[in-house]
Amino acid sequence: MIISVASGKGGTGKTTIATNLAVALEMPVQLLDCDVEEPNAHLFLKPAILDGSVKSKNLQKTGL
Repeated sequence: MIISVASGKGGTGKTTIATNLAVALEMPVQLLDCDVEEPNAHLFLKPAILDGSVKSKNLQKTGL
């Protein structure tokens, strides 16, 4: 399954929606933030970066 969240305008909450969808699906997902100017999905997910590589992080649904 591929889900795309897009908008032609900045500041519309695309990353917030995409992050909440990824958590709510309760299945393994990969989230790719393709914002050219300011990718900020890492602010929501806080991935662990060890030895130069990003390690996946298990997230749990909390009151969605």
